[in-house]
Amino acid sequence: MARPLLPLNALRAFESAARHLNFSRAAEELSVTPGAVSQQIRLLEDMVGGPLFRREARGLQLTELARSAAPLLREGLERLMDASALLREPPRRREVSISVTPSFASKWLMPRMDDFHAAHPDIELWISADMEPVSFGEGKADLAVRYGPGDYLGHVSERLLTETVLPVCAPSLMRGAHPIHVPADLARHVLLHDMSEDGDPSRPDWAMWLKARRVRHADPRRGSRFNHSGLLIEAAAAGRGVALAKRTLAQADLASGRLVAPFADGSEAVGFAYHVVLPRDRPPSPSAGAFIAWLKRQAVHHDNNMDQL
Repeated sequence: MARPLLPLNALRAFESAARHLNFSRAAEELSVTPGAVSQQIRLLEDMVGGPLFRREARGLQLTELARSAAPLLREGLERLMDASALLREPPRRREVSISVTPSFASKWLMPRMDDFHAAHPDIELWISADMEPVSFGEGKADLAVRYGPGDYLGHVSERLLTETVLPVCAPSLMRGAHPIHVPADLARHVLLHDMSEDGDPSRPDWAMWLKARRVRHADPRRGSRFNHSGLLIEAAAAGRGVALAKRTLAQADLASGRLVAPFADGSEAVGFAYHVVLPRDRPPSPSAGAFIAWLKRQAVHHDNNMDQL
């Protein structure tokens, strides 16, 4: 059987008076008269069968019973206030925190976000773009997308997208003073270099790409260098030169016509890929699971469209 609860107004009056040791201050805090506080205290004393306060020369003092009960009552009222505040809050949207590399976030994920929000308007994504190693401690992220070999120690990973690299440039370079038709034409153009620190030993640089196509008169060392793949792609779209870019990241610009791939046989497959990475010690929440399922559908759609570019 549940124990009967004493009147809440009387308990509030007692807690405030016990904290201030002054009925007038308690009345001011509770927005009532001192007489109302006295009345509630007398009601409570009648119900508990003994006094709660003593009037002494130095002022109002608590009895032994009141000193024992006051801290517990204060804690209980604070918890009631916290619960009331929680109930008054509007329902929170479901949140998913995602850690992704900056270039993948800006060039692949962001162009597709309208589709996700249309399908899941109740899920709020918190996207952190960083190059740091995957960390799920202290609730930093629910999941991550990383470019790498896929062996993330202590985590579960699943391949999302494979990658190739290929030369890309603005359409204007295809019809300028020195139009690009064959790899040897690159000798007359600025080469843009991807210097992002992704640790991919299989990714070819310009020297490797030109050597494989027996281009002897283009200097693979010249040209601008960029430490993020997204910056490299933006420079190419602005007509600054020809970039040896990751095709996955360049796809949206190729599809829109901001970029073109001048050579039909220019692609080179690499060993690294994009992976969804999850903590091994906890399953994804329903909201995180919905986002992962959406990512996989987008990846299939991406692969289906690659041959059309």
